[in-house]
Amino acid sequence: MCLPGSSTASFNIKRLIWFNCRGMTCFFFTCKKRDTSAKQIIQKHGDIPGVENVRIYTYKELRSATEDFCLTNKIGEGGFGSVFKGKLKDGTVVAIKVLSSESRQGVREFLNELTVISSIVHENLVTLYGCCVEGDHRILVYNYLENNSLAQTLLGGGRSDIQFSWRTRCKICIGVARGLAFLHEEVRPHIVHRDIKASNILLDKDLTPKISDFGLAKLLPANMTHVSTRVAGTIGYLAPEYAVRGQLTRRADIYSFGVLLLEIVSGRCNTNTRLPYEDQFLLERMHHFSSRVYSLNLPTHLSKTNIPEVLIQRTKN
Repeated sequence: MCLPGSSTASFNIKRLIWFNCRGMTCFFFTCKKRDTSAKQIIQKHGDIPGVENVRIYTYKELRSATEDFCLTNKIGEGGFGSVFKGKLKDGTVVAIKVLSSESRQGVREFLNELTVISSIVHENLVTLYGCCVEGDHRILVYNYLENNSLAQTLLGGGRSDIQFSWRTRCKICIGVARGLAFLHEEVRPHIVHRDIKASNILLDKDLTPKISDFGLAKLLPANMTHVSTRVAGTIGYLAPEYAVRGQLTRRADIYSFGVLLLEIVSGRCNTNTRLPYEDQFLLERMHHFSSRVYSLNLPTHLSKTNIPEVLIQRTKN
C-alpha cells in the first residue's frame, strides 16, 4: 500500500512571514492558488538564517525516490509524520521525512527543524540535504543511517544482530555528548534540543551516533540564562525543574542525556510496563541500587573495561 499522489488542487506559498514573538521563532503562511515555485520561495526569503543553503527537491523527485512512498520503504514514524528510505536519481540513498499535512503543529516543527539544522555540521548530528515545500507538502531529506536508532537496535527487544559491547556503548555515549556539547557551547546562538531520547539517536554503518529530530529545538541567546516556553519533550526524559516551571536551560538536555546513558548501560528502556511494578521505572531501580553500589564485592582481577558489564548483570538480577 502506498500513499496517494499530490493533490490536484494544490496550493502554493505566496509569501512567508518570519518574526519573533516572546523569544519564540514563529512562522506563518499565507497561501494563494497559482504558481510560485518552491525554489523561488526559498530564494525570496534568504533572510531566514540557513534557508538559502537548502537544496530544494520537487515532490515528483521524492515520490520517485521512495517508489510512491511505498510502505515497504517506511523506516520510522513520529508524532509529526513518517520517514521513508529513498534513492535519488544520482544513486544517493536518503532518509525522507514526510510531515503530516493535517497537523498545524507539524508545519511549525518542520520550519523550526529546517532553520536550526540547515546551517550546522558536526560528526554527531544528522545532515540535512534539502527539503520540499511544494503545494501543501512539507518534506525533509536527510542522510540515510544504516543502523536506525538506539530505540530499535539496542532497546528493541532483540530484533537487531548488532553486538553492543561495552566499548561500543562507550563510543555511542561519548559521541552523543560531543554532539550536545557542540549545540550547547559552540553554536551561536546556543541550541537546546529538548527531545534527547533513544529514538532520536541514529547510528551509521560504523555505529557512530547522530542526534536527530530538531523539531522541538530552541535557540538560547548568550545573554539569557533561560527561555520561558511551553513544556515539550518525551515523558521519562523530561527534567523535573523544566516540567514544573517551564524554564528551559541547557540542563534540560543534560538530564535527558543522563537518562539515555542509563538506558545505554543497562540495555533497557527507562519505562517498561511489562515488568513487575517495582522494576518498571529505570530511574527508581537505579536509585535503589545506587545505595548498594559500594557494597558490591567485585573481584579485584576485573579490569575497568569489565566492571560496567558486571554492573549491568547485577542490576538485571
